[in-house]
Amino acid sequence: MKRFGMFVMSTAMIGILAGCGQDEKVPTEAVLPEPIEVELTVPEQGDVDEPVTITTLVTQGEENVDDASEVEYEIWEEGKKEDSILVETTNDKEGVYSAENTFETDGLYHVQVHVTARGMHVMPEKQIQIGEATQQPVEHESAQEGQHHEHGDGVEGLSIHFMQPEEAKATTDTELMTHAQLDGEAIKAQVRYEIISADKETTWVDTDESKPGEYTANYQFPKAGSYQVIIHIENEDIHEHEEHTVEVK
Repeated sequence: MKRFGMFVMSTAMIGILAGCGQDEKVPTEAVLPEPIEVELTVPEQGDVDEPVTITTLVTQGEENVDDASEVEYEIWEEGKKEDSILVETTNDKEGVYSAENTFETDGLYHVQVHVTARGMHVMPEKQIQIGEATQQPVEHESAQEGQHHEHGDGVEGLSIHFMQPEEAKATTDTELMTHAQLDGEAIKAQVRYEIISADKETTWVDTDESKPGEYTANYQFPKAGSYQVIIHIENEDIHEHEEHTVEVK
């Protein structure tokens, strides 16, 4: 009987120790990927009708990023953001993406690179003076340095990038995606799409923030045609909008 009692006690102790061992296991936390870093290189000055080379280096930690899904330049003259153009880049490997652009008139121009890579989106901006120096480049302080941003249109440092749908079809879900940043940092805001058809019917669509600064919504355009899509971005400091056209087949 004594041996049997000792056996029972030993078995119970093993069970208790095993249970304690399980309780002490700490769940492994998911390791977040390192953010991508984007280094935009734009000459300070250029000449009219002379090609200007613009380069971007994309890295993640110590690794050069050669598999970015999007790297393109948006270029506009000071005060004419609505007339901006998009310039595609060449993948030069080793994380470098480049393009040439020829400016036709004197002026101060903004060059913003839109980089989408490994599930992240970054869009830094620089300026270039073409021809005679009629305006001085504007220095943008970071939000961390306490820059004051005024309410209303034309918020300094605000970047809005609408991902134009590649193929929108009527009565089929179309993803509408917008990236919003302030001084290179993702912003928290209410983002809505105002969608206006050719016959002036208006629909409002709310978005979800799928990633920091990335706002998406699915919408079914009722029929083929040309639609005006107005992005509205609002928070305590910003009330901004930007218009785009989406062709639906």
